[in-house]
Amino acid sequence: MSTFEVRRSAVIPAAPQDIFPLVSNFHEWTAWSPWETIDPGMSRSYFGSESGAGAGYAWSGNRKAGSGTMEIEESVPSSLVRIRLQFTKPFKALNPTTFSFTPVQGGTEVAWRMTGENKGLGKVFALFMNMDKMVGADFERGLTALASTVAARKS
Repeated sequence: MSTFEVRRSAVIPAAPQDIFPLVSNFHEWTAWSPWETIDPGMSRSYFGSESGAGAGYAWSGNRKAGSGTMEIEESVPSSLVRIRLQFTKPFKALNPTTFSFTPVQGGTEVAWRMTGENKGLGKVFALFMNMDKMVGADFERGLTALASTVAARKS
């Protein structure tokens, strides 16, 4: 299978405008991203806009953290964040990622979706590892941490 999609969602008991700024500003990701604690020595840099379209983030860490960049390509306040996620290590990959925020009974459904195509070594790797199983649990942890961060900031 050359293409894949990983998608997780959670209802966070808050309005979209309370959640959106934590996703549309990469400086806020340190509070909730499931990958921020993988490598305590990881280097981070920010580029472009402070938040929203044009905001960028680069990281470089140990073997588990890898390295790459994220850049927000589209930002619709309290509704959508579309990110160009590019890994450079441990292997090169481009994985478009989207967050959507939909008001529902009890709060906001936040959907986190990443797609990609397995090429080269990634294709071989995909024979043995399922991307949904490999990344899905991280998305779940991230959504839980996002909910906790929103709750802490509201109180």
